[in-house]
Amino acid sequence: MRTTAHQHPLSVEDYLAYEADGRLRHEYIAGEIFAMTGASLEHNIIAGNLFNAISNHLRGGPCRAFMSDFKLRLKNGMDHIFYYPDVMVACGREGIEKYYLTNPKLIVEVLSPTTEAIDRREKALHYRQVPTLEEYALIAQESHEVTIYRRDHTSWESSAVSTLAATVEFRSIDLLLPLSAIYEGLPQ
Repeated sequence: MRTTAHQHPLSVEDYLAYEADGRLRHEYIAGEIFAMTGASLEHNIIAGNLFNAISNHLRGGPCRAFMSDFKLRLKNGMDHIFYYPDVMVACGREGIEKYYLTNPKLIVEVLSPTTEAIDRREKALHYRQVPTLEEYALIAQESHEVTIYRRDHTSWESSAVSTLAATVEFRSIDLLLPLSAIYEGLPQ
C-alpha cells in the first residue's frame, strides 16, 4: 500500500537527500514520494533466498545482484521515477551510481497483497521501457508461482512455473533455479 509522504513536489536532488537522511524508504514518481510499508516474513525469506542464489551464481563475473535497499532510477518522458525492486541484476559499472542504478538486466518483485496491482501494472509498464532490461520476474508469496516476462525483440512474452518440483529459468543471467530453493525455509 502506498501513502503520500510529502505534500509538495520534490526535485530529484531533494528526494535523494531526503532518502539519504531518512529512516523510512520512499518511492519517487514525478515529484511525489510514497512511503513504503514493511515486508512480511515470507516476503523477506523469498527475496533473501533469491538474492543469495543469484549473487552466488554471479560471483566472479561482470554482473552483480542488488537488494531492495538499492534504488532503480527511470525516466519516463520528463518524469523521473525511483523504485526499490526486491532484487536487481546489472552488468558492468555503467549506470551504477552510489544510491541507484539505471541499467538493470533483470528485475524481480516479490508480490505482496498490498502492492501486487502496482507490481503487475504500473511497475511492469515502467520497467518495460528500460532498454537494458531482459527479464522482469514476479514471485508470489501466498502460493508457489513465479512468472517471468522476457523481452523478445519488440514484444514481451511471459511464462509461469507453479510447482515446487519445477525449475525457473532466468535466461538473462543463465541461471536455472528450482522453485523449491526460492521458497525454502518458509514457515509452515
